[in-house]
Amino acid sequence: METDLSFPLVLAWAVPFFAATVALEWAMVAQGRARGRYEWRDAVTSMTMGLGNLATDLLFGFLSLAALMWLWQFRLWDLGVSLPIILLALVAQDFVYYWKHRASHRIRWFWSAHVVHHSSEHYNLTTALRQPWTGHFTGLVLLSTPLVLMGFHPLLIGFVGSLNLLYQYWIHTEAIRKLPRWVEGIINTPSHHRVHHSTHPTHLDMNYAGIFIVWDRLFGTFIEERDDEAMTYGLVENVGTFNPLRVAFAEWIAIFRDAAAPGLTWRQRLAYMVAPPGYSHDGSRQGSDAILAAWRARPESSTDMSAPGPAPSSAPAEG
Repeated sequence: METDLSFPLVLAWAVPFFAATVALEWAMVAQGRARGRYEWRDAVTSMTMGLGNLATDLLFGFLSLAALMWLWQFRLWDLGVSLPIILLALVAQDFVYYWKHRASHRIRWFWSAHVVHHSSEHYNLTTALRQPWTGHFTGLVLLSTPLVLMGFHPLLIGFVGSLNLLYQYWIHTEAIRKLPRWVEGIINTPSHHRVHHSTHPTHLDMNYAGIFIVWDRLFGTFIEERDDEAMTYGLVENVGTFNPLRVAFAEWIAIFRDAAAPGLTWRQRLAYMVAPPGYSHDGSRQGSDAILAAWRARPESSTDMSAPGPAPSSAPAEG
């Protein structure tokens, strides 16, 4: 394959579109013409995280690309680049994205970056822009190895991955309710993704889809939004800050603090890095499975869909 293969920087070119649509949604929400909530400090933090993500991609994206390019020499085929191959790559990458996203919720080392995206207590288009600065250091890109070995060029994988993220931008809104049932049955929609960002015990670690919700339906991680639900967004324990640096690195600091605590075995130290978020060696914390089990044990759990689970902080504590 040609070594000068190149694709457009989709997300960088989309920045004006992001700015225009955020301004439009913000104005419509303020005028009461659209559902949703905006808090200007939260929105500025999200947009700052997005710009930082673009910058770190430019500075450190070579790390992920270099890893995939090294794997490229072991490919079984070279599928080339044509419109059918690009479309096939888009679907294949979306399938892999589902598993990468699922791993990002179930392995704390990967969660250390992905937690940034879930740290906003609001759900609007700026939430889509709240992206991590450390993703290239987690090694999550290696889960794309099967795509490379199958013959999809690493640059093509990066391109369709950008298209995947661009698609997900519009689903971060409360302004769009439910779409026709056949649409909701196939693709990821605002309704499905609101569930993913919800802190309700039944919603934790559900609806991982990027573009196609069929993966969640196939692998048992789908749950539908109910009209009588009161959504609470954010984390089970919110970061409580609008400071972008703290948002970016809070979980990394917590991981190393936990793993370096005195008196632990090496197995316990490792578990603090790779076990699901919420793991503790002494049972003092709860992960999503334990939170759900405790909620289901409540007599009123079968009818109460308004309880958000362990209460998040009502507002960030500092600017």
